[in-house]
Amino acid sequence: MDPFSAEGEHGAELLTIHNAFHQGQYQAVLDFDISSLSKSNITTARVLKLRAQIANGDIQGALAGIEKEKGPDFDAVKAFAQHSKGETSTAEKEIEQLVKKSSENATVQILGGIVLQAAGRTEEALSLLSKHQGNLEAIAIITQIHLQQNRTDLALKEVAAARTWAQDSLLVNIAESWVGTRVGGESYQSAFYVFEEMAQTPSSTSTKSLVSQAITELHLGRLPEAEAALNQALQQQKNEEGEGRSSSSSKDDDVEAVANAVVLATLMGKREEQERYLKELRKGHALVVDLEEKGRVFDAAAGKYAAKVAS
Repeated sequence: MDPFSAEGEHGAELLTIHNAFHQGQYQAVLDFDISSLSKSNITTARVLKLRAQIANGDIQGALAGIEKEKGPDFDAVKAFAQHSKGETSTAEKEIEQLVKKSSENATVQILGGIVLQAAGRTEEALSLLSKHQGNLEAIAIITQIHLQQNRTDLALKEVAAARTWAQDSLLVNIAESWVGTRVGGESYQSAFYVFEEMAQTPSSTSTKSLVSQAITELHLGRLPEAEAALNQALQQQKNEEGEGRSSSSSKDDDVEAVANAVVLATLMGKREEQERYLKELRKGHALVVDLEEKGRVFDAAAGKYAAKVAS
């Protein structure tokens, strides 16, 4: 049973904040009033707020807010914050200790799984995440890991199993759409419908959903439509910064909008835009690293066939 359904352990009172988080509406999560929530749901809601704060780039603020807090949920958030700051070794050690003591805790499973997978410790991440008791975010992360492993068959199996007991869940729809963009064919269109509805509905739009819509448009070969969605995402961020408001999207989501703009500009033959967006990406971004590696491979291959000048 979906714990965030009306019948689940958290009940319907967390459904709004839960969906807002997974739609990438981080400011809405931060603005959500949790004072009237039942005692059993307060910690879960606070964890979502802290994660939204971290996603928005306010890592120090999140850490300061739980400096004196005790318990596996908050310890996991502290480790995740350290990971987000680039203190990966410290974060891994903290997660290792938490796994030994509190591997049945849902927050430890989810944030620990993310940290371990980022460190390349895939089997440990999957082992931890597999301990979940009907947690759809754990299932979504497992699905992502299988896609990273190029095991689309396992990703499909994971989503299909979740669909049998949580068919109306937002997270299941999102995870199924991730798989759809890997499977291709008619699944591209199905994924597009999910992300377009999220992106173009005022109550659920965010940079994350707009970028997701643009990616499906790219797969469908609809380049002008993809460009419109990406421009909307990039403009949304500029407007929020210009008005001095906190961004509704995470810094990572903003970066992914730029990364996909690089891909789109390349496909559309817009060399100047491609180079401009590339300069906006931080040096360690996966796209930049991949391009640099391919450049080195190409140079090495070309060097073997350098023209010889007769003396």
